[in-house]
Amino acid sequence: MSDATPRETPTTSQRPANPRQVLSDDLLKALHSRAAGYDRDNRFFAEDLEDLREAGYLRAAIPEEQGGLGLTLAEVNREQRRLAYWAPSTALGLTMHLYWTGPAGDLARAGDTSLDWLVEEIVAGKVLAAGHGEPGNDTALDDSLTVAVPVDGGYLISGHKIFTSLSPAWDWLGIHARDDSDPDHPKIVHAFVSRDAGGVRTVETWDTLGVRATASNDTYLDDVYVPSERVVGVNDVGAVPSAYVAGIFPWVLPLLGNVYLGIGRRAVDVALDVARERTALSVGGAAVATKPFVQYHAAEAELVLEGATAQLDELTNGLTAGVDYGERALLRLFAAKENGTRAARTATDLALEIAGAGSIHKRNELERLYRDVRAGAFHPPNSDAVRDFIGRWALGLL
Repeated sequence: MSDATPRETPTTSQRPANPRQVLSDDLLKALHSRAAGYDRDNRFFAEDLEDLREAGYLRAAIPEEQGGLGLTLAEVNREQRRLAYWAPSTALGLTMHLYWTGPAGDLARAGDTSLDWLVEEIVAGKVLAAGHGEPGNDTALDDSLTVAVPVDGGYLISGHKIFTSLSPAWDWLGIHARDDSDPDHPKIVHAFVSRDAGGVRTVETWDTLGVRATASNDTYLDDVYVPSERVVGVNDVGAVPSAYVAGIFPWVLPLLGNVYLGIGRRAVDVALDVARERTALSVGGAAVATKPFVQYHAAEAELVLEGATAQLDELTNGLTAGVDYGERALLRLFAAKENGTRAARTATDLALEIAGAGSIHKRNELERLYRDVRAGAFHPPNSDAVRDFIGRWALGLL
């Protein structure tokens, strides 16, 4: 028996009968043509961002009646998987924008006007980014090493944020910080920082193994003033955040799984093309696709991708339809992210087995995909945190 029942009031818009696509094949091919150069030069995907902005993709999750494209959670996830297939870093970077816009669109669709200012900024083409990573903070949104000091009309925010994807381009940085003004009842403040605010500084630290074009540099906030109107939630340390902030999780976790799954799918498709074209003396000059172990690796890759794709599609369709997953909701979200990213790594490893030693050449797309897919395990919650939560949940220790 299914553990899920339909909700009367869905948290996301109902899915249309025929899921829509807004990223044309021509656009995706254009983005793909730049991916290798961005990676080689460790350069931000600025041209891709402009093309996607022009296509309306930055406002994809906002309701049509408010100037967006009206895509559902499931549709955005499928588009991100398509985008990652052709331009992995671009898709990953845009995830950090889309996971803020998705719940904003959900609230707007439900008639909540509290974030109309943010919806207007999104529709105007402004870029949102995530300022959650902090050196030494392994508690994600439950706590923060960034300081929020209450002042007249708002807060002064000071701290060091890391992994700030979209660092050259963001207009609004969604952050969380700790308010200790009442030491017995510390609070977590969630707010958006304007790039134009005094005290915001980017330090270029991003030179990494993979997903290099995300430009996920460090951000320093030095007594940055944030007015109360830009605060989107305040909660006790460790408590459930506001509806908007909590709404991030059903968006970001499947999006991460789908981005990396798109990378894995691309790696396998590239490898299968190689296997059909490359010949081997041991099989009389026939294609290596005729070798039994190449066929075995191809089957293994398809099996792992099929399972993860089905899991992510079932979950995003359910979330879009308003399915209530009850006490298993967080487990399902964690599992979707973990299984999607893990399946992508496994499939990419198999792709290199299929394609052979030429895969490790810098000129080979598989070499870049192999590096890009490694990052999936490190997004919060990382693999250790996922297992810690699910293990304790399964044993009744939560």
